[in-house]
Amino acid sequence: MAEIQLKDVTKRYPDGTEAVKRMNLDIQDGEFMILVGPSGCGKSTALRMIAGLEDISEGELLIGGERVNELAPRDRDIAMVFQNYALYPHMTVRENMGFALKLAKEDKAETNRRVEEAAEILDLTEHLDRKPANLSGGQRQRVAMGRAIVRNPAAFLMDEPLSNLDAKLRVQMRAEVSRLQDRLGTTTIYVTHDQTEAMTLGDRVAVMRLGIVQQVGRPQELYDQPRNLFVAGFIGSPAMNFVPGHVENGHVKLPTLDVPVPEHLRSELSDGRTVIVGFRPEHIEDPALVEKSRHAGVTFRTTIDLLESMGSELYAHFKVGGTIESDELRELAEDAGAGELPRAAGEEGRAVARLSPDSQVRVGRETELWLETDKLQYFDPETGRSLAVKEQEPVPA
Repeated sequence: MAEIQLKDVTKRYPDGTEAVKRMNLDIQDGEFMILVGPSGCGKSTALRMIAGLEDISEGELLIGGERVNELAPRDRDIAMVFQNYALYPHMTVRENMGFALKLAKEDKAETNRRVEEAAEILDLTEHLDRKPANLSGGQRQRVAMGRAIVRNPAAFLMDEPLSNLDAKLRVQMRAEVSRLQDRLGTTTIYVTHDQTEAMTLGDRVAVMRLGIVQQVGRPQELYDQPRNLFVAGFIGSPAMNFVPGHVENGHVKLPTLDVPVPEHLRSELSDGRTVIVGFRPEHIEDPALVEKSRHAGVTFRTTIDLLESMGSELYAHFKVGGTIESDELRELAEDAGAGELPRAAGEEGRAVARLSPDSQVRVGRETELWLETDKLQYFDPETGRSLAVKEQEPVPA
């Protein structure tokens, strides 16, 4: 096991494109660190630099306190698990898992012992003499993980290892990966595009955008205290809703309601200031179902455009009025595929509420909804930064 440190690590290609920009990240010995972000944000490039598969243009990479910038991948004592499994089809599970040890001329008896030990951990014992073509997708992914485990490396690097699995199997494999890392205690860096994986797996999560680390923290910290608009919109499912606001007479005026300026933000939210206000779907409810013990909130009236029943909850879609121009929110929409949808000129913004399945709201009917105001997030429309969260290390330009 080993601590991994990235100090101002940059990846610059010959055409001048910077895929990763001055990345600073300390990963503790035994920690499970997640790199998450939209396609093209630099997370896989960062992982490949740690693995030695990409050269580092600037900065230092330390593994176990030793600078490894110039070391070949085989000399870094790391094991990588790829998205496409990368198994040899003509070899059995046993041969695939033990292949790296065979190349290293490890004793055959020791190789068998370590392969069988890993197979027991991964519930692959009865499949050791089968070939990859005769295995399910989940079993193949476990073989790929087993091949990494038998090497007993200082660190595991995982590049979207579950993305090729179907949704149900992905949930099962998430739990297996989490149990496996907890049992082995090996330093692990896990790259994913799926924020649900990021929230459920990692000790800490690093959110990336355009090659820059936006925020690093525990999953709940990113959810409760996003540093900027991008982190706020990326973390959480369904995503956070955003509306424009204007401060006047000690209140933030939103398209459908007014809320008092929070006590702790009075110095930031002075009269005349414009602001972007964010609220999560789970902080809206049918007023008839709000428990008396819930924190203070306000009600507003709207018309429900669409209802989605998820069984345990209802997703209610409605218009909120007002429009927001933001590079961060535009990028999030494009990453989700919504950026390709046609939008009428001057069309109002939309929001979604996560309601109790007992709610009686109906499509096309004006209804009253309740918003938990002490959970609102406030952002500067120019910089996108949160007005409530203290700055971490400055984000490079």
